[in-house]
Amino acid sequence: MDKDKRSSAPIYEMLEQYKAQGNTSYHVPGHKNGKAYEDAPREAGFLGEIMEYDVTEITGTDDLHHPEGVIREAQELAADCFGAEESFFLVGGSTAGNLALILTVCPEPGMILIVQRNVHKSVIHGLMLAGVRAVFLEPEMDTLSGLAVAPAAETVQAALAAYPEAAGVLVTMPNYYGMGSDLAPLAQACHDSGVPLLVDEAHGAHYGQHPALPAGALMRGADGVVQSTHKMLSALTMGAMLHVQGPRIDRALLRQRLAMVQSSSPSYPLMGSLDLARRLLHSRGPEAFTAGLAAVDVLRRGLAELPRYRLLQPAAPLQHTAGGYATTAGSDTPPLRGAAYTTQDPFKAVLHDGAGVLGGFELQRRLEAKGCVPEMSDARHVVLLFSLGSSAEDAQRLLHALREIDEEERATRGTQWGAADKPYVSTENESAAVSAETSSQIQEHHVIHKQDGQAKLIANANVSTWNIFNRELFSDPVPFSLKPVSSGDMKPKRLADSAGEIAAEMVIPYPPGIPLLYPGEKITESVCLRLMDLANGGAKFQACADSALQHIMVYNKKKGGED
Repeated sequence: MDKDKRSSAPIYEMLEQYKAQGNTSYHVPGHKNGKAYEDAPREAGFLGEIMEYDVTEITGTDDLHHPEGVIREAQELAADCFGAEESFFLVGGSTAGNLALILTVCPEPGMILIVQRNVHKSVIHGLMLAGVRAVFLEPEMDTLSGLAVAPAAETVQAALAAYPEAAGVLVTMPNYYGMGSDLAPLAQACHDSGVPLLVDEAHGAHYGQHPALPAGALMRGADGVVQSTHKMLSALTMGAMLHVQGPRIDRALLRQRLAMVQSSSPSYPLMGSLDLARRLLHSRGPEAFTAGLAAVDVLRRGLAELPRYRLLQPAAPLQHTAGGYATTAGSDTPPLRGAAYTTQDPFKAVLHDGAGVLGGFELQRRLEAKGCVPEMSDARHVVLLFSLGSSAEDAQRLLHALREIDEEERATRGTQWGAADKPYVSTENESAAVSAETSSQIQEHHVIHKQDGQAKLIANANVSTWNIFNRELFSDPVPFSLKPVSSGDMKPKRLADSAGEIAAEMVIPYPPGIPLLYPGEKITESVCLRLMDLANGGAKFQACADSALQHIMVYNKKKGGED
């Protein structure tokens, strides 16, 4: 596609023309190009000029659900930019894309879909709407951070072999922390079985757009990919895209499903922002990320002078030599065999207090008090999001706040932190020596550290908001439906006393919105302890009756399937 075409923004340009024409509106919306607020200057100032672009489906503006003009052209440009065969604008966020994909590949209730266990709540809602029987895949876990990533290719292959009737496989990549791995083996496993690989790439819309960024899911063979263009790129909130390629997804049915789950009156300013976000990438190319990556570099260099704070990153890759393996950071050699993740989004700065004094929730509160607002936190980590809109000044302000917090803690506690507290990254030989011991203990929230040259396990170092470990590669099929649980079939139970009960509600720490419990699942001792840790640490919960999670709804014994 020629450069002039890539530099166009059909929807935005149409909106500019519409505004310039000065037509009188005899159609919705009711604010009449913002005139309803002419006598309310304060409100008009808040809304600004946006209402002048807030049109509807009239002559010349096209129709999102049957595009023939500027919207069709804008979506074709998006497909070219992101490497898809066909792209669809989403005005309901990645949620709408996840719902539509599931409803497309599972058009009949009772179908089996193989799903990564730690998925966003929108995927669960899609399973409910489609009446799916979900086979949950156990994710790989990074033992150093205690965080779950995606399932291994071997896990996907085993599940497909056990359930050859499955309609497809759905995974999340990258996760909320920017952690990822190569999707190509998963795509190959799916295609060998004749089913599509669906990827919730909400946090990876920028992937593949710069050499310093990981490859995108489409580049690695995924069939359907959902991206939140508003998260890591520059669209308005709720702006997202769905990209498809290959013959394994029914495009006509997908269009119908998208019309079902999205508004019939989509926001034109929102679609215009998607158009402009794409144009920014298309016209500037990798250069669009120069300032943001420079800001990340400033942060990394600054953190090197603040040894208290640890930055999440994959273990250094290993290079095979005559004498064994040697670490070669920054090389193109394969990563540590068995590593749970091999790529880290440079724009996701995931920090924790190496001294173990400040938990993630507390560190977030301290940063917010200094005017630095993180994306999220868990009991150990704080996630700070940079993007193509970030600057070196942003990084400097964050470093200043972290330095002040460190100084305040030193004054209060009189503690010095040095290199001895640095999280331990093992070599392959050391990893093999301790793997049998750590594999079970990591389930209880342990993290490997190195002190005085010795590998040690530090208890309760981390409680992620989205780890569930059932110690099995995949589950039996779990039926989902829209049928609510009757109030007579459940009762509240103190969370501290809930181990062994059957959950009657979904429990979702937010962010990131990854369910830790589904209705019908047994509450194990480890899950109970994890939920208590999160509740005590200040995590916020959705979907459950008690948002503070002091109590949890469980099935009555006779209704929950147990005596």
